[in-house]
Amino acid sequence: MGIDMNVERFAGIRTPFYYYDTNILRQTLDAINTEIKKHDNYFVHYAVKANANLKVLQVINEAGLGIDCVSGGEIEQVLKAGFPANKIVFAGVGKSDWEIELGLDKDIFCFNVESIPELEVINEIATRKGKVATVCFRINPNVGAHTHANITTGLAENKFGIDMQDMEKVISLAQSMKNVQFKGLHFHIGSQILEMDDFIALAHRINDLQDRLEAQGIHLEIINVGGGLGVDYKDPQNNPIPNFKDYFAVYEQHLKVRPGQTVHFELGRAVVAQCGALITKVLYVKENAIKKFAIVDAGFTELIRPALYDAHHKIINLNSKEADGKYDVVGPICESSDTFDKDILLPKTHRGDLLALLSAGAYGEIMASGYNCRRLPEGYTSEELK
Repeated sequence: MGIDMNVERFAGIRTPFYYYDTNILRQTLDAINTEIKKHDNYFVHYAVKANANLKVLQVINEAGLGIDCVSGGEIEQVLKAGFPANKIVFAGVGKSDWEIELGLDKDIFCFNVESIPELEVINEIATRKGKVATVCFRINPNVGAHTHANITTGLAENKFGIDMQDMEKVISLAQSMKNVQFKGLHFHIGSQILEMDDFIALAHRINDLQDRLEAQGIHLEIINVGGGLGVDYKDPQNNPIPNFKDYFAVYEQHLKVRPGQTVHFELGRAVVAQCGALITKVLYVKENAIKKFAIVDAGFTELIRPALYDAHHKIINLNSKEADGKYDVVGPICESSDTFDKDILLPKTHRGDLLALLSAGAYGEIMASGYNCRRLPEGYTSEELK
């Protein structure tokens, strides 16, 4: 029902590696398109920070989605994958000059601007190049999200966005600039959000801000609500497709869209998480007086989410079905935090068995590092490993 875990296709591939089931990815993209096609003014930009694997990007491009980038390197990667520049939005609190120049040179769709100093630099560079930069302002709506503290972004204490109290000031400044064209507002309150009430609260806050602007004669062409929709990490095989129906219904029912406005979404994790798995080999099974350890050849260098966010990934043994007991699944890195999960039930596990860490398509391969001088993992699609 979920990701295809036919172990025979993995024979001869050096572990650890990432595996992407393109059938699941395409089903996910179809589910997104089914919902947004109900609205002529809805547009989804895939947040490439979740996964920038070129083969994965090409499948997403085939589905017609746009792109949300947060670096110049991401812009270069998505252009390589075939995405048109006029579907790229460029966000991020710290855009460097060369990245802004790249966005201008490629005529991207929009810059999501996060501060007055950034706006001034974009205008300065655009003036020098004889370009006009389309901008939206990322407003910090001070809306909390029920998620891990490290991935909330919409509170006043977070580094992201412009304070609501400064909204009119920054819009007025942009309107005075000849090389900037102000189009609308951008929001994003966090990631791995499963409670629709959080998105309802955001929609209501956007309505209030729009009312405030319209009272001053300011009308917006673009409302970008960001992303943040979460996935089921506990039971991914039975719930491989996120709840897009309810997610988009929130905005249909609660966001007061003005005539002529377009509504933009920036989904990342919800697009790619469930199509990906980290495949790792058991090096040793070690027991002491109180614990049994499955020591694998992947570590937080390949999948940092458990160490960074206390994140859970369902782990399955692809070779063994024989009932056994509880294991700690740990990696080879010389850090105690290099632990994928503790006291989990696994079949009888042996040296050489392949384990799959599911729901690893988002913030897995893209966050891999070379700590301990380790090689970066390869990524393969199901189409390659038939």
